[in-house]
Amino acid sequence: MSPVQKRVAIYPGTFDPITNGHIDLVARATSLFERIVVGVAASPGKGPALPLEERVALAQEALKEFPNVEVRGFHSLLAHFVNEVGAGVLLRGLRAVSDFEYEFQLASMNRHLIPDVETLFLTPAEQHSFISSSLVREVARLGGDVSGFVHPAVAAALSSRWKRT
Repeated sequence: MSPVQKRVAIYPGTFDPITNGHIDLVARATSLFERIVVGVAASPGKGPALPLEERVALAQEALKEFPNVEVRGFHSLLAHFVNEVGAGVLLRGLRAVSDFEYEFQLASMNRHLIPDVETLFLTPAEQHSFISSSLVREVARLGGDVSGFVHPAVAAALSSRWKRT
């Protein structure tokens, strides 16, 4: 097991797909941490619309401007992934009060599983606070324009996936 590093953070999620809200959170966290690992969870139980490899590739493209950010997919329990990376902080986003209860439960469970690791909550910039991956997927699935909510590569991938015939 790697020693815990407080200047290394993991930002875990399904990122199905990564949105401008996620990118905003990563951008602001880059000044707080020496290294950020965006952990793209396989999450087969959630039935992601995009395969893990594509979600990782899209996140890498969307975050390539940040030299201290690495994107990695993972299939394991988050606690195991955190230990593998040696991170000392879990970075989580809170968009609205409705997110708090679920995030609080996750933070409490993670405190039991990885007690040396702290959870840090950040809120997105106001213009991104309503964006969620599920809403973006639904708009894209119905043929709507999602270019204002995601990186251009993500918009293209979603458009290709649900191209109307």
